[in-house]
Amino acid sequence: MSAAGIGELREGPLHAAVKDLLAVPGDRAEVRVEGFVIDLVRADGELVEIQTGGFSPLGRKLDALLDGNRMRIVFPVPAERRIIRIDDHGEVLSARRSPLKGSALDVFDRLVSFPSLIAHPNLVVEVLLCKEDHVRAPEAGRSRSGRRRRDPGERRLVEVLDSVTLDSPQACGALLPEALGAGAEAEGFTTRELAAALGVRMILAQRIAYCLRAMEVLEDAGRRGRAPLHRRA
Repeated sequence: MSAAGIGELREGPLHAAVKDLLAVPGDRAEVRVEGFVIDLVRADGELVEIQTGGFSPLGRKLDALLDGNRMRIVFPVPAERRIIRIDDHGEVLSARRSPLKGSALDVFDRLVSFPSLIAHPNLVVEVLLCKEDHVRAPEAGRSRSGRRRRDPGERRLVEVLDSVTLDSPQACGALLPEALGAGAEAEGFTTRELAAALGVRMILAQRIAYCLRAMEVLEDAGRRGRAPLHRRA
């Protein structure tokens, strides 16, 4: 099987659309480099990997290739999305706008796999803020256990709204509001305060704090009661 065939078997509609959007004349798609299939190899030699899921599967590629190659991880985030239900024939049954809005901060959900690698001079992470359609089958009722059956569906790209480039720990730290850690909070802030300042779920705030501490952007500032404190390094 060709390298192109291997890649095509694995990619979904969003992955394929982003790859087509990023490709420019001179790029080569689905190329084997030192035994690994790379989504795009730029004319200038940069290796581009489009990752719509977790980053942990990239670990072996990065270990093998990063020291000798410039690499870019492109991570699409649904900043705006519609949930579209279709029937078995592909006809649209309903469409509604999702209240969930992604942001560049969502990348920390993935960077927990290797946060300190963002300091590597050969690595760039590019977050694409996208308008997407999430296409799903109709609700399928409940299973015998009583759980609602839910079709995860497919993510389909509508438009790229913006992009954020993260090429250093400092670039990651710049995603935090400047006011955080200033004034009365200069003595430190809790993860719960971080979540409130960023408007994110607690679990994401915990991952942001973990990553930024691994990158040495945040440091330990003691405790307030039982809660650990962070401050800008």
